[in-house]
Amino acid sequence: MKESGIHVLLAPEQLGHLWGVPLTNTLLASWVVIALLIVVALLVGKRLQLTPGKFQTFLEMLVSFVYDYITETLESRAWARRMFPLLMTIFLFIAVSNLLEFTPGIGSIGIFRGDEFIPLFRSVNTDLNVTLALAVISVFTIEIAGIVAVGFFRYAGKFLNFSSPLNFIVGLIELVSELSRFVSFSFRLFGNIFAGEVLLAVAAFFVPYILPVPLMSFELFVGVVQAAVFALLTLFFIKLAIAEPHGSH
Repeated sequence: MKESGIHVLLAPEQLGHLWGVPLTNTLLASWVVIALLIVVALLVGKRLQLTPGKFQTFLEMLVSFVYDYITETLESRAWARRMFPLLMTIFLFIAVSNLLEFTPGIGSIGIFRGDEFIPLFRSVNTDLNVTLALAVISVFTIEIAGIVAVGFFRYAGKFLNFSSPLNFIVGLIELVSELSRFVSFSFRLFGNIFAGEVLLAVAAFFVPYILPVPLMSFELFVGVVQAAVFALLTLFFIKLAIAEPHGSH
């Protein structure tokens, strides 16, 4: 007799292989997100006018606000021009990925493999591989920005300082702190989104048709907030990286 209950998997389900690469439902969902962003960007780009309408005016105000905030934070318009595309891409990818989770068909359209149902799409950020990849991009961007801003040896001096035993210990602590960002970035996003998915599954199992609705609204808000948190943390760490090392002046 087959038991029914809450079915929660930590790892994404594998649908097959593409050119020898495992094809998972989270990877397929990420392709959908990328395709959506490209299509929307092309459609919006084609409709831009010299005399903007209400929607274009709203978008321009929104983009200007974000760009001015990044400029104010980094205290440099040149650095803002460099980092704005990356930060906006991170935010849009994570936000759309999180919102796509609540699109009709996500999680309910799939294939049967024997008696097991495998959904074709799954929330992108419930895959630790995705969040870790985003963390790698952010951390490497932060470190490269610091090297470009202050120079390789001066930037490395933040972590390898042999001027005194105390400074050496402080530098090692700074180095461990930098490396821990791989974990904090990836697990923060993964944990929040995966926990939300489990919460919705539990609510749908015990109190269907009533409790999931307000929880879905809350998770929509959490999804956008997590995207903003990831992008803002990247921005603030870039600000710290490009700042002059302590005592350099």
